[in-house]
Amino acid sequence: MKLEELKQKMDQARYIYDDTLAAVLAIALQLGRPLLIEGAAGVGKTEIAKVMASALDRELVRLQCYEGLDESKALYEWNYQKQLLSIQVNMGSEDKDVLTKSLFSDEYLLERPLLKSIRSEKPVVLLVDEIDKADEEFEAFLLELLSEMQVTIPEAGTVRAKSIPFVVLTSNRARPLSEALRRRCAYLYIEYPDMEKELAILRAKLPHVDDRLCAQVAMAVQKLRANESILKKPSIAETLDWAAALDALGVRELTPDALRRTAGFVLKNNEDIAAMEEETACGCGCGDCKGHHHG
Repeated sequence: MKLEELKQKMDQARYIYDDTLAAVLAIALQLGRPLLIEGAAGVGKTEIAKVMASALDRELVRLQCYEGLDESKALYEWNYQKQLLSIQVNMGSEDKDVLTKSLFSDEYLLERPLLKSIRSEKPVVLLVDEIDKADEEFEAFLLELLSEMQVTIPEAGTVRAKSIPFVVLTSNRARPLSEALRRRCAYLYIEYPDMEKELAILRAKLPHVDDRLCAQVAMAVQKLRANESILKKPSIAETLDWAAALDALGVRELTPDALRRTAGFVLKNNEDIAAMEEETACGCGCGDCKGHHHG
């Protein structure tokens, strides 16, 4: 897919992007390169994979990473119960070598996201979400897939891709990623949107919400992110949730009272809400109030 066609698809999906983002996506897609996207939690990294799946009309296959993730959850697992049942049924009627070989055939193989993505007849978008949460051993295991588009199953040999997935890896930078992984990927860093982009996202995703209210919400979120006392900065999704909550209440003006009543849609812990209320009470509106500190 060429750059202009991809832009049209993203426009149709009401996705707000800049020229750099669109160019990186188009080039990575054309070259068949995995794309590593880094940035703070909530800046919209995962959304890019969803938008690409929609733009390319492909299935989105998602692997959510976590500490302790291993091959049995990410690549494949054998259906042990079915294997045991087959052994019980066929123990006396088949040659043991034939039986053993049959137990490790496709019939007993349970596909996990990585294997599913390369065995699919139609290309998919593979999202490896929050790779920085997985162990370094798992990261190393991924290298064969990312560089060769194949995986090795000890009992069945090498499985080569039937189709080439568009691979998106995301990282919140909880730990450094290896140079080997980075070399295999195109790279994109995403920051929180500025005021103009945040407002454009609100207008695109919530066109029915009053434009003046959208502008007030976008400005307020910018100030919350700039406030050093706010530990968990509002994500783009939370900006949208907040605007939708205010609209549901029939609010047309972001007053201190409206802010307090809907704070739970944009801030997600009591300490941050307290910090916001203190700033609102001080009346400075600057986003730099240092009167509140978390313990």
